[in-house]
Amino acid sequence: MKNMRATEEVALGIRRRVFEHTIRNNGGYLSQACSAAEQLAWLYNEELNIGEPTLPMIPAPFVGVPSAGNTAYHTGAGYNGPADPQYDRLFIAPAHYALAAYATLIEVGRMAPEGLQMFNKDGSSVEMIGAEHSPGMEVHNGTLGIGLSTGAGLAMGRRRKGESGRVWVFMSDGEVQEGQTWEAIQAAAFHGIDTLNAICDVNAQQCDGAMASVMEVRSIRAKFEAFGAVVAEIDGHDLTEMRDAARLPHPGQPLIILARTCPYQGMGYLKKRFPRLHYVRFKSDDDRAATNAAVSAELRVPPVAYTH
Repeated sequence: MKNMRATEEVALGIRRRVFEHTIRNNGGYLSQACSAAEQLAWLYNEELNIGEPTLPMIPAPFVGVPSAGNTAYHTGAGYNGPADPQYDRLFIAPAHYALAAYATLIEVGRMAPEGLQMFNKDGSSVEMIGAEHSPGMEVHNGTLGIGLSTGAGLAMGRRRKGESGRVWVFMSDGEVQEGQTWEAIQAAAFHGIDTLNAICDVNAQQCDGAMASVMEVRSIRAKFEAFGAVVAEIDGHDLTEMRDAARLPHPGQPLIILARTCPYQGMGYLKKRFPRLHYVRFKSDDDRAATNAAVSAELRVPPVAYTH
């Protein structure tokens, strides 16, 4: 299933949807859409080889945790198509990117817009922090840093089963502060798992502020290469660079694309908040109204109508 819209249009649509949601709900994970819109749009609209969705366009309510007696349980991976051997599999490692991920599913026609209205509602599967039953999710990656390990394990298992499909991981730079990330890439390189690919949103910010103020990680590229990956470092808003990076030969080694991004890309008005951009909250009605007016103009849409 490939969307016929230009990937640039999909990325713009992601930002617009997340911005509208943030204004209407008086807060939201907004900067993740600013930094990652092109990456998510490119993955779904171009790069991933995935089949038609197998789950309803309007997500079903949460049906409870997995158990022998819960035959209605399913993961949200069906929005990425069936898990057939020839298809790619995608893991969204930073679960707080869920809002941007849901907006992406809508923009590429894999989830109905009504799904976003269920976001963070009691009884909904459209979780604020993406869980394994949430649209587009297959496992719970809420403990930041386990996504690459999950992808590496699945890629190794798929190779043993003779499956041709690749594994892609969308991750964030905050995860390189976690030791498990390095164990995963080292193991994948040692075992020659070259069906493992990851694109990392390097936006230099995280929950507690700027990355460098929380823990300086120095050269991410040098570390990934030292642990055995082939690495491409690109402008994460440049689709041409993204496409070229994905074609980089990496026989016997995993591929890591470091996408350097801006956490207020397309919404320059937010720059004054940096680095406190992990979750955008409005301090007052005036702040909300001013942000609405300024960012709407940047995104070339009318100001969002909302009730106070």
